[in-house]
Amino acid sequence: MEEKNKNKNSFYKSFILVVITALITCILTTGIIYNCFLIKRLGVKKDDGGIGSAVNNVVSTLTGNSNGAELDDKLSNIKRKLEEVYIGDVDEDKMVEGALEGYVSALGDEYTEYLTEKEVKSLMEDVNGSYVGVGLYIAYNSNTNEILVAGVIEDSPANKAGILVGDIIKKIDGVEYKGEQLTEASNKMKGQEGTKVKVTVERDGKELSFDIIREKIKFNCVKSEKLEDGIGYIKISSFDGGCADDFKRAYNDLKTQGINSLIIDLRNNGGGLVDQSLDIAEMIVPKGSTMLITKDNKNKEDVSTSRKEPIINVPVVILVNDYTASASEILTAAVKENTNAKVVGIKTYGKGVIQGVYLLDDQKTGLKITMQEYFTPKHNKLHKIGITPDEIVELPDEWKGHLNVERQYDTQLNKAIELLK
Repeated sequence: MEEKNKNKNSFYKSFILVVITALITCILTTGIIYNCFLIKRLGVKKDDGGIGSAVNNVVSTLTGNSNGAELDDKLSNIKRKLEEVYIGDVDEDKMVEGALEGYVSALGDEYTEYLTEKEVKSLMEDVNGSYVGVGLYIAYNSNTNEILVAGVIEDSPANKAGILVGDIIKKIDGVEYKGEQLTEASNKMKGQEGTKVKVTVERDGKELSFDIIREKIKFNCVKSEKLEDGIGYIKISSFDGGCADDFKRAYNDLKTQGINSLIIDLRNNGGGLVDQSLDIAEMIVPKGSTMLITKDNKNKEDVSTSRKEPIINVPVVILVNDYTASASEILTAAVKENTNAKVVGIKTYGKGVIQGVYLLDDQKTGLKITMQEYFTPKHNKLHKIGITPDEIVELPDEWKGHLNVERQYDTQLNKAIELLK
C-alpha cells in the first residue's frame, strides 16, 4: 500500500511538472508578453503583432514546429528521466530559468536575451541613471568572446582605480567570465554600497587586478565648457533618461556665454536610449530632415524625421572613436548627413541594431530582443561597419583608452578646434 501511494505521488509530481512545462512553452509561443519600455519615437505598440511574431519565429527556428509540440515532448522526456534516475537535488526554479536562458540564447544573437527578475531590475536601474557598482560600460566582443570595457564613468570607483577603456575583463572576484556572460558579469560588479569587488583585466597582454569599493553611481551624461575663440564644448558620456534636456540646458548656457561654434564629444559613448539621441539631433538638423531609418523582421521601414526647427545654428564638429556606438552613431550620422558638420576621430564601433525590452506575463522577468536594424538618413548600413570620420585623427598611443586626455595631447580635440577657428 505504501509503495502504491509512493508511485501515485510520483505520477502526480511528474504530471504537474509536465503541465508547468507546457504552460511555459505556451506563454512563449503565443507571445503573451507586455511592453516594459520601448523607443517611444519608433511608435512600437504592444498589439501590433511584432513581438508575438518574433517569439513564434523563435519557436519555429528552434523546433521546426510552429506549435512547439516537439519542444514540449523533449522537455517532458527530460523531466521524466531526471525524476527516474537523477540522484541529486533538483532546483526546479533554477532549471526553468536555465532552460529559458538557453532557449533564447540559441538564436545566436549577442544582443537578444532572456532576463531574470534580477536582471530586469538591474536594467531598469541603468536606464533610470542610478545604481550601486563600479561605474563601467561594458560590451560583448563577439569576435573574441570577451568582455570589453567600452566606457568608464568619470569620478567612478573604476575610474579612480585606474581601469581604462579598451581593457578586457577577465575575472570578477576570481571567477572567469566570457563575452557571452556579459549580463552576469555586469550584475556581479553591482552590489551593496561599501562592499569590495576584485576586477581583473587584461591590458597589453598582461593581467592587472583592482580592488574596488562599490558606490552609488549617478550618471552625469553631459559635461560642458567654453573653450578659446568662442568655441563651445559638450561631452555626452551616455544617452540616459533626461540626457536631451541636459544637453539643451548646457547648450543654452554656452550660448549665453557667447559661443559661435560647438564641439560635441561622443568618444567612448556606447549609446543608450535612441529617443534621447534623436531629440538632440532634432536640435541641430533642419526641420523635416530624415534622422533615422529602421527596418524590422518583415523588412518594413520606419522613418524618423525632425519635427521642430533647430535651435543650434552654429558650426558643429563631432568627435568619435572606436567606442562610439549605437545611439551615438545615430546622432553622428543624422548630423553628418543633414548638415555641414564635420566628424573627427577614428571609425566608430558599428552597432546598428536596436533592442526592445518586454516583460513576460509575470511582470517580473523579460526578454531583450533585437527588433530592428537601423540605417543612416542616406540609407547607409551601420551594423558592423561604423562611420568613417571626415578627418581621421588618432590619439597618441600612450593616451588611448584614457577617459580624460590632457589637452596638449588630445590630437582629436585640437583638430576640431582647428577646424572651427
